[in-house]
Amino acid sequence: MKNILFVASEGVPFIKTGGLADVVGSLPKYVDKEYFDIRVMLPKYTCISQNMRDLMQYKTHFYMDFNWKNEYVGILEAVVDGVTYYFIDNESYFNGFKPYSSNFYEDIVKFSFFSKAALSAMPLLGFRPDIIHCHDWQTGLIPVYLHERFQGNDFYRGIKSIMTIHNLKFQGKWDIRSIKDLTGLPDFYFTPDKLECYKDANLLKGGLVFADAITTVSDTYAEEIKCAFYGEGLDGLMRARSGDLRGIVNGIDYEEYNPETDKYIEYKYNAVNFRKEKVKNKRALQKELGLVEDDRKMMIGIVSRLTDQKGFDLIAYVMDELCQDDVQLVVLGTGEEQYENMFRHFDWKYNNKVSANIYYSEAMSHKIYASCDAFLMPSLFEPCGLSQLMALRYGTVPIVRETGGLKDTVEAYNEYESKGTGFSFCNYNAHEMLGSIRYAERIYYDKKREWNKIIDRAMATDFSWGVSARKYQEMYDWMIG
Repeated sequence: MKNILFVASEGVPFIKTGGLADVVGSLPKYVDKEYFDIRVMLPKYTCISQNMRDLMQYKTHFYMDFNWKNEYVGILEAVVDGVTYYFIDNESYFNGFKPYSSNFYEDIVKFSFFSKAALSAMPLLGFRPDIIHCHDWQTGLIPVYLHERFQGNDFYRGIKSIMTIHNLKFQGKWDIRSIKDLTGLPDFYFTPDKLECYKDANLLKGGLVFADAITTVSDTYAEEIKCAFYGEGLDGLMRARSGDLRGIVNGIDYEEYNPETDKYIEYKYNAVNFRKEKVKNKRALQKELGLVEDDRKMMIGIVSRLTDQKGFDLIAYVMDELCQDDVQLVVLGTGEEQYENMFRHFDWKYNNKVSANIYYSEAMSHKIYASCDAFLMPSLFEPCGLSQLMALRYGTVPIVRETGGLKDTVEAYNEYESKGTGFSFCNYNAHEMLGSIRYAERIYYDKKREWNKIIDRAMATDFSWGVSARKYQEMYDWMIG
């Protein structure tokens, strides 16, 4: 049996702000339990819902020196869906209404404490990991500490570490003097080949330097971050460590996202009967949102954070032109004010064509995946992306930019070979995007049989967690030997 411990700042079903939580919560359930025992360690935030906190049982506690103080570290344990979760407890660090603070230095302190406490707690768990699998900058200090002060102890000798990058944009940077003071790491660690990065200390960089292996959430993103445009200042390091870097695409939960059993949608359907049944959801959504009720109108969906990263400057640029076409646009999400207001404006201007839903709702997102004909996702960069995987699952044809996970998961339609699961464009250019949307419209309106074949292929793809889990298992085997 090989023991793996995931350490992360969030994980489903306890706490979630983004895709990281889905990976941390889903992957352990799908890995082969006969060969791997995967457990998860999270902070015990006070904002975790009461019913989830009720599942936790006190295990033990100890005191640890951190930031010139003797700090309490509690350890709690819970078992959900056959997976054991551990929680690091210290209310002075993990209080607040959200897991992350608006004061970034507070987060640096909180997750430095968490990284050291996670390692210090391990001998008390009755579980010695062969591999510690760290996620994002919040756990970047774990490979550093493992190398620096825990190697002298027999318990830790030989434990390997993996660093997974979910989004390289977020790195955990602060000034060197503060980080040195906070972590107790010697001067030797604050050099350009270790934690120093453009005159600051960088926690993610520390993790990437000292981890035994590095993964990120798609093959294309693993290649992209080796060049300056996507590398966020760490492209040189990614090139230097390219032999230890691999991309593994995230999955989605095929139980939760299943058009045959989805509790949020009125008319269930599958890959066999979608031609008759899927359109009933479209009718219902048109009615609910006050759009023109017409089965034949092409409906394009967007479910997203409304930010620059997601390509909304492209959409803003051609929105008036797009609204001249015979399409309907349904948007769900919140984000930067300029994009929220842009969609509100076009909802007002083209009221029977555009529906701007500037909030977030799980139920509405499922309805959009199930009702729309196409799904638009023109990201500037996208480490993996989950929305396009959900769209494929629901037979809603993705229109994406060829970057990161979008390029790896959506095969561009080729009308001459009758191949492909969606439409894509290459350059970050508004009219190139509009060209792709109009190409999709042409196939939708003029070649309906071809369109339905695209849906057949889309719904036949498998991006469930089982596929990702097998690739992680191969990596764990390779590392442990």
